[in-house]
Amino acid sequence: MVEKKIAKKIVAKKKTVKKVEKPKEEEKSEITEETIKADLKKSEKKQEAKKVEKKIESQPKASKKNKLKKSEKKHSKKYRQAAELIEKDRRYELEEAIGLVKKTSMTKFDASVDVHIRLNVDLANSEQQVRGSLVLPAGTGKTKKVCAIVSPDKNKEAKDAGADFVGDQDLITKIEKGWLDFEVVVATPDMMPNLGKIGKILGTKGLMPNPKVGTVTNDIGKVVKSLKSGMIEYRTDKQGIIHTVVGRISFSDADLMANFKELLETIHKVKPSGVKGTYIKSIYLTTTMGPSIKVSEK
Repeated sequence: MVEKKIAKKIVAKKKTVKKVEKPKEEEKSEITEETIKADLKKSEKKQEAKKVEKKIESQPKASKKNKLKKSEKKHSKKYRQAAELIEKDRRYELEEAIGLVKKTSMTKFDASVDVHIRLNVDLANSEQQVRGSLVLPAGTGKTKKVCAIVSPDKNKEAKDAGADFVGDQDLITKIEKGWLDFEVVVATPDMMPNLGKIGKILGTKGLMPNPKVGTVTNDIGKVVKSLKSGMIEYRTDKQGIIHTVVGRISFSDADLMANFKELLETIHKVKPSGVKGTYIKSIYLTTTMGPSIKVSEK
């Protein structure tokens, strides 16, 4: 009897084990189905990716001509179109360069025509610093605001010549407080010691009067008239290049040529005696925001 009871218990246990194991087998079978589906999806995606790659490979590659260089990407489409009119490394005759500079102007306003002249000067040598002023025959196309700091006896002369602001200590006090509503400062020699107070303010803006450029003089009326009629300053920068204006796009070709030639003659006149070899290395004409044009010196 005891043996029969034990046998029945063993059979019952086996049945319960089977019942418990069955769902586990089902779970295993469900997991395997999911993994199979996932594998199929992956393979399908890989096949699609290969098809896309083949399509891309079959398409014609973009020509190198259409690709822009890093330097070209910096400029607008209009600039690049204007630059295409200019032959690189070619030195244009002045007349042709002026015609091109007008064609390549991209602005809606009356752009300035600028000249950049690289000189062969020793910047470490103070005797080879090129600086001065001249009056352009056809003017600059712009009227400058002139501030005249002069002694009382020169007030009337400065006003009659067309100075926008005339005074002495009163103007110095205004400038000390931050007033800079002018483009050029002229002064009589006796007022220069008083300008020491505002030397840093004017110096950082490039407005300090200087006898080398003619803005420190007793003939204040003549200088003011010259500034109003087209007097410009020129000087070499840290790279030995002179940057200045020679007119506007609206100027006639003859006026631009006259201004350019006057500037070039003046630069030759002030050539430092210590310069050896070629004095003028290169000359470029350009407009506001426009491409540069290399100009022949002759």
